[in-house]
Amino acid sequence: MMEAVILAGGLGTRLRSVVSEVPKCMAPVCGKPFLWYLLRELGRYGKCHVILSVGYLKEAVMAWIEKEGGEFPFDYDFAVEESPLGTGGGIRLAMERSREAETVVLNGDTLFDVDLEALRMHHRTHGHRITLGLKRMRDFSRYGTVALEADGTISAFREKAPCAEGLINGGVYVLSRENGLFEGLGEKFSMETDVLQRKVGDGWVGGMVSDGYFIDIGIPEDYRRAEEELPGVGARLSELPVEPYETLLLDRDGVLNRLRKNDYVKSWDEFEFLPGVFEALSKWAKAGKRIIVVTNQRGVGKGLMSEEDLKEIHRRMVDEIEKQGGRIDRIYYCTAVSESDRNRKPGTGMFEQALKDYPSMRKERTVMIGDSASDMAFARNCGIRGLLYAGEGKTH
Repeated sequence: MMEAVILAGGLGTRLRSVVSEVPKCMAPVCGKPFLWYLLRELGRYGKCHVILSVGYLKEAVMAWIEKEGGEFPFDYDFAVEESPLGTGGGIRLAMERSREAETVVLNGDTLFDVDLEALRMHHRTHGHRITLGLKRMRDFSRYGTVALEADGTISAFREKAPCAEGLINGGVYVLSRENGLFEGLGEKFSMETDVLQRKVGDGWVGGMVSDGYFIDIGIPEDYRRAEEELPGVGARLSELPVEPYETLLLDRDGVLNRLRKNDYVKSWDEFEFLPGVFEALSKWAKAGKRIIVVTNQRGVGKGLMSEEDLKEIHRRMVDEIEKQGGRIDRIYYCTAVSESDRNRKPGTGMFEQALKDYPSMRKERTVMIGDSASDMAFARNCGIRGLLYAGEGKTH
């Protein structure tokens, strides 16, 4: 059985301007607490033993779990901090309730879509005392960076500083129950400072890189971003909240069909619909939604396929969708290679053309569903809502 500790007692000091009177994990995102999205991610792994480390405003967490926690196939335990113990003390207290040989630890204000089974296997095969899920980031200053060696061992943690590209601690750990990490420490201590940084030189700490979706709602800017992005992380396509919208703009690769890693879909033989696509498009078509695909197709511009190849793929894609009761009203694509081309997302050229072709289309009733940061930037640039879809079948 998967076992997970969730650090659910965060004070949320930096969020007080937008969220108050609840711990950070209970901050509402599209009508549900952030904790619900963490539990939904864990639900992908079946029955779990979930230990919630609570302290500040613990009653809010405990009452919600009692009322709503039965939605998930979990056994729940609570490790209650009577006074703040720090991230390390909270983990140690929660580990006293562990049943399994190894436990996954999640920050209650961070969602990192790392494959937890792969992380557990990495932990076992590399023999570290603790294994971190690592996220590669670009152009950031909010996080410290991690030095990862070729053998999977973390050799250093570096202080926060402006960084063009680097690995960060994604807030997801795997710990063996008997590992000696906490020996000699007092009642209250920091996991990051008093454990990870002190033990890194001993070769005890390992890491696995994942390019899965990551968000930390610790500051108001990213909390507001979660409102746009989280509904699609781990959801089925047909479950995305699109009811208020008349026009749906859809990215293609990663939303309708499976991505080809480091490649392009160059022929119909390489095109694979994602699970749930037919169901979603049929449902939306019956509801009278206008359904438009907006897609970057740089493979044509690079000469890896012809524009006629692309048109044939789209013709057959639309035929298959219509056979299943759905429809696509229009497809806009950009074959340009240059990132500065205004028709290439996140540029707004394709959206501007759609507005000309559909004069009745209203921005406030239009939503963009995509699977990348570029799609979300496109939505912001167009002045419309964006929903990040990273559901079943995701390979990036």
